[in-house]
Amino acid sequence: MSHDGERSISIISFIGSVFSPWYRWSGRKSPENHCCINVATYGPGGRWTMTDRGRAALHQTKNTFQVGPSKLTWAGGKLIFDIDEMTWPHLGRLKGRVTVTPSAVTGVELPLKADGSHVWRPFAPSSEIEVDLNQPGWQWTGHGYFDANFGTAALEDDFSYWTWGRFPSKANGAWCFYDASVRDGSELAVGVHFDADGRAEVVEAPPRTRFARSKWLVRRETRADPGYTPRQVHDMLDAPFYCRSAIRTKVFGEEMVGVHEALDLDRFASPLIKPMLAVKVPRKPGWPSPR
Repeated sequence: MSHDGERSISIISFIGSVFSPWYRWSGRKSPENHCCINVATYGPGGRWTMTDRGRAALHQTKNTFQVGPSKLTWAGGKLIFDIDEMTWPHLGRLKGRVTVTPSAVTGVELPLKADGSHVWRPFAPSSEIEVDLNQPGWQWTGHGYFDANFGTAALEDDFSYWTWGRFPSKANGAWCFYDASVRDGSELAVGVHFDADGRAEVVEAPPRTRFARSKWLVRRETRADPGYTPRQVHDMLDAPFYCRSAIRTKVFGEEMVGVHEALDLDRFASPLIKPMLAVKVPRKPGWPSPR
């Protein structure tokens, strides 16, 4: 998110694209055949790109991850995204570089289910980012984070609802809250504070607090001090089953603005959703062999 709060960017790299209808329709038997680098920019001139690509487009080394024309590189303690993607529905190219510089890299790995079938890996909850894209006004610096999720089963098979938030603190580091309703009837409820050096401390989080539903009426809740009602301050992604936004909340006496996600997996599991997603997630199975 830019320092002025007017622009933000999300980049998600997938092997086995969990939100791809093509991967689900394939029976989820070959994740390498459904890979993707999803880029979404929010604010003036915002763009969307998410192309489901086949195994020929995937190339990995110790320090690089490439899917088709776009690539991630870990170099000099920085994560560098070189982006070259076709946007949809604007049918233009989104090109440029985004550089993420962590204040520290954590050693934290958190199972989201007791059997270890889903794992959250918060690599760098506190980072600086530099954005340089081929769009007017899309050259800026700001704050951000990067993390990863790993799993051996479909999200909608194991969870019915999922919410997550990351809130940078002016005092030190960032707070992360992870809550989910598991289909076996159990509940995930995690609060973690990460300091600027990457040290993590599990905390007793403030209560779950509901706030206004999204435009698609997705239920939203996050952690907030008693008596405080969170509110959206920046609209990002709003879909029938998923909402990403910047929200303001108050935890442990400090008001903070951070990125929040809410995911209704009952809705996502509906067969009606997959054809809708196919419009936003085109499939391109082939790719030229590298020279």
